Amino acid sequence: MRYGYFDDKNKEYIINTPATPLPWINYLGNKDFFGLISNTLGGYSFYRDARLQRLTRFRYNNVPADTGGRYYYLKEKNKPAWNPGYLPCKTPLDKYTCRHGLGYTIIESEKEDLISKLTCFVPLDDNCEVHRLDLSNRSDEPKTIQLFSFIEWCLWDAVDDSQNFQRNLNIAEVEVEDTTIYHKTEYRERRNHYAFFGVNRPIAGFDTDRNEFLGQFRGFDDPIAVEQGASTNSIAHGWYPIGSHQIDLTLAAG
Repeated sequence: MRYGYFDDKNKEYIINTPATPLPWINYLGNKDFFGLISNTLGGYSFYRDARLQRLTRFRYNNVPADTGGRYYYLKEKNKPAWNPGYLPCKTPLDKYTCRHGLGYTIIESEKEDLISKLTCFVPLDDNCEVHRLDLSNRSDEPKTIQLFSFIEWCLWDAVDDSQNFQRNLNIAEVEVEDTTIYHKTEYRERRNHYAFFGVNRPIAGFDTDRNEFLGQFRGFDDPIAVEQGASTNSIAHGWYPIGSHQIDLTLAAG
């Protein structure tokens, strides 16, 4: 089976299915800030040191593989949620293309006349990862969409993050100001750095506690907040900190 091909003119590798044998990964970055991103939006980000300054959590032996990453959930009323990168909901897509370029990844997908284009890159002069999500409606009727973002914070030391749970489950700290979620675990205690996840549109809600966002006995593929169409405005105190925004949109027809 052919999973993709090289576009020599644009210096891109084009992947035409999310069901590749393994995660096919691109590297984003500048001299200090880096992101690994797969064709289903898995991977992680870090600042300078992939172990000691890991920003987002990644589990190498996850089942299914490549679970955890940069997720966006799109939800219309009375319809199943879906993701531009296919995972984690695994809702079948009508169209899907991933373009891994030099320092950027673009994933274009479509479901029932809702078209998504997600561009991810790390600016050359800013220590951040930028996601630009463009949504358009090509149906004959307006669409009301609920959009949920999701990342899971790593507690900085990637090795300690997966081992010392007696300590780790007690240290997470977050703050929320306007549309920005700050990950401030151990800031000004053991560390002089923090991270943030922000959006440039008004939000209808947010979550920073993984358990509240996912719900009991649920996974990334079936979050209770997405199913119910409402974030809980949770503030994590220890346990598992995340960053999630809810944005309510109405897209005009055509």
